[in-house]
Amino acid sequence: MKYLKYLVIALLFCVVVSSSGIAAPKMPAENPAIDMDGYLRVASEAAEYRKSRRLSEVDFIRMSREPGTVILDARSQEKYNLLHIKGAINLSFSDITVESLKRTLPNKATRILIYCNNNFINAEEPFPMKAPAAALNLSTYIALYNYGYRNVYELAPQIDPKQSTLPFESTPSQP
Repeated sequence: MKYLKYLVIALLFCVVVSSSGIAAPKMPAENPAIDMDGYLRVASEAAEYRKSRRLSEVDFIRMSREPGTVILDARSQEKYNLLHIKGAINLSFSDITVESLKRTLPNKATRILIYCNNNFINAEEPFPMKAPAAALNLSTYIALYNYGYRNVYELAPQIDPKQSTLPFESTPSQP
């Protein structure tokens, strides 16, 4: 009898709540322009592919001198202007789109060498450190892979620009 009383109270509570207009929050509509599952799938594929495409400083320099090779710097224009590997082209990560890639890297077979902030130490202003899992190399590599670029290599080690054999340069700011 005691349990019946609690059951009736629970049922009445459910009726009151359901008729009071209190509703569970609605899930927002799906956005076909955002595909988290697809991103995670491509990121996993790119991670596996990337394993054999990480370069020492010496190999990065050697490959950068070979004809048809592009060094891509995906940092902001501001950081690129402060200091970058000589000859690198800048395409900020936030500007990587189908169209910008067609203009900048029209041939998907082009050999592309990438580097990011986390490749450099003792140069915090031009190369501010990011959290390791948020390193720009990772998102840039995945983005290029997602757009069909497979001839991409990444500078692997952490290097002090003052002690590096990589050639660096600055780009004067435009007035």
